[in-house]
This record gives sequence, structure tokens and C-alpha cells, in this order.
Amino acid sequence: MRIFHLATDDAWTSAVAAGTYTVSTLGLDVSEVGFIHCSQAEQVAGVHERFYRDVAEPLRLLTIDTDLLTSPWQLDPVEGEALPFPHIYGPLNVDAVVSAEPFRASAAT
Repeated sequence: MRIFHLATDDAWTSAVAAGTYTVSTLGLDVSEVGFIHCSQAEQVAGVHERFYRDVAEPLRLLTIDTDLLTSPWQLDPVEGEALPFPHIYGPLNVDAVVSAEPFRASAAT
């Protein structure tokens, strides 16, 4: 399965150098939250609108192949949401990211 995560350009660049990505969501690490927030394709635009709309820094849309993850992941129901959200329960190994394209909000709508 392919799942998605919005990352700041700086956080992704640092992750590539380190070999793992540990940002759960803006300003929070996986060690603080317990998982990395991800989205299904249909959820990316809504996540951007709710949480990243005011971020001035360039963003990247990480496309993650769940078959390549070294940390466990699962789809979790979220109250008020029609689709469950994917969460990665540990660091994201960067070699599971099959694409890290610059994100443009207009492309997600």
C-alpha cells in the first residue's frame, strides 16, 4: 500500500542525511506522540488544509511504500473521519519513501 506524509523540506533533508525520519507532525517527534501521522491519498488535501495551510516553509509530499517499512504501521479509525488514517509506530526508514516531491496545495485538491 502507498501512504503519504507531508514533511517540511528541512526535516526531509535532515532525515535523508540521518537515514530515518522521526517527525510525527509539525513540531512533534515520534518519541513524543508514539507514531508518525500519515494519510491515504484522499486525505492529503484535508490534512494540508487543517494543519499545514499556514506553513511558509516549502513542503514535500512523501509517498511511502508500506511493504518497505521497518517500523509497524496500521490504519486507525479517527473520530469524525470516514476513512481510517495510517500511522507508523516508530521511525520511518527513508528507503521506504519512494517519492519526496515538492508539495503544491493546488495539486492535492
